[in-house]
Amino acid sequence: MRLVTDEERRARLGVRHALTPTAKAASAEEAARAVVCLHATDPPSVHLSCWARAGALTAADVERALYDTRSLVRQQSMRETLFVFPRDLVPAVWGSASARVAAVHRNRLVKDLERWGPAAEGQGGAWLAHAEEAVLACLADGVPRTSKQIRQEVPEAAGVIETAPDKPWGGRTAIAPRVLTQLSLDAVVARAANAGPWYTSRPTWTTTRAWWRDEAPKALTSREGYAELVSRWLWSYGPGTVDDLAWWLGGTKTAVRTALEDVGAQRVSLEDGSAAWLRADDLDPVVATEPWVALLPLLDPTVMGWKARGFFLGVHAPQLFDSAGNAGTTVWVDGRVVGVWVQDPGGVVELRLLEDDISAQAREALAAEARRLTAWLDGQRVFAVYPSPAMQPLAGR
Repeated sequence: MRLVTDEERRARLGVRHALTPTAKAASAEEAARAVVCLHATDPPSVHLSCWARAGALTAADVERALYDTRSLVRQQSMRETLFVFPRDLVPAVWGSASARVAAVHRNRLVKDLERWGPAAEGQGGAWLAHAEEAVLACLADGVPRTSKQIRQEVPEAAGVIETAPDKPWGGRTAIAPRVLTQLSLDAVVARAANAGPWYTSRPTWTTTRAWWRDEAPKALTSREGYAELVSRWLWSYGPGTVDDLAWWLGGTKTAVRTALEDVGAQRVSLEDGSAAWLRADDLDPVVATEPWVALLPLLDPTVMGWKARGFFLGVHAPQLFDSAGNAGTTVWVDGRVVGVWVQDPGGVVELRLLEDDISAQAREALAAEARRLTAWLDGQRVFAVYPSPAMQPLAGR
């Protein structure tokens, strides 16, 4: 059985994720394809993940791909997380990961509507169906609207769910955004243009048909969809274990094993003895051919791509993730995380290295990359929604 060492895995990571100097992407679309899809929970991360992989790319270039050519599409899917996918991959997502999440979300929403919301017991499904019909009727004119506008125009979806009003952990959530989320998971509505600047999240909504300009494709079957996702993941992230894939997909190990069989994946061994998988057309060794550094944003796909991340995190994992498992910013040297980056009050990018044994050449390259990112951000401070311990103001002081 072929052994894939940790050193080779780091080499593959650099090349396949468009992070080495000669493997850089030429566009936002290529940057997204390099990592299958981009995490979009934190709005600036989409643009910064593209920046890290395509040197000459501007924020306007990413916005154009998202909202003008629509070659990149926002879609909630794996692990109930929002991602940006290459347009041609969306049908696979609709039929597999999004469909799985949609069923879970609908059941939870119906229960919440009956227990905490306006629906009578046993009537949550009917209440939700009526609200969905009203929202779709509102959006039928093709004019994108924010969730606030939909709440104002669609009384059937107005109101709130007041969870556990007598408990300290209770809260209030508007119903309209959850209805829109359900319709999006069902591939009926789509996130349209952002009503705010690129570093904020103020989505508007329209029908999927309108956003795809009457060219919306048919969703693949669940099995077909998972096979396509697994095939692309193996090329970008392989070798990976069944646990890695099940975590990334937010799916079952049974679905993963079926997909691995469907794509003809080949079993290999990792350095720690674990069984892992590569695509059948990707069995040749990949070697590091050049040094590289990178500054990656919050929740970057490279950091979040595996369940087991020891081969690139080393001992630094506790410093790099918040209590919910969200990755903060990361500083990379030749396939290993060696620190984090933050911005000072004036927007200047600062490095916080977690290792002393970094070559002078790598330090110079990292300093140059920090200057490049500072210039690209041009004074705009990127709000850190999920700061890791190493990013905290007093970290290391």
